[in-house]
Amino acid sequence: MDVLGILIPVSLFLGLVGLGAFFWMLRRGQFDDPEGDANRILTDDYDDRPKS
Repeated sequence: MDVLGILIPVSLFLGLVGLGAFFWMLRRGQFDDPEGDANRILTDDYDDRPKS
């Protein structure tokens, strides 16, 4: 039972760190190109075959 006194604050801290990282990436523009991937798959510029 004493372990819960350590694990609960640690888990809350890690959750807040993850939430802070998400908002930091959101502010930095990490998710600003939703159409880019949708259009990139339609072009022939990228090829999955290995280069010789």
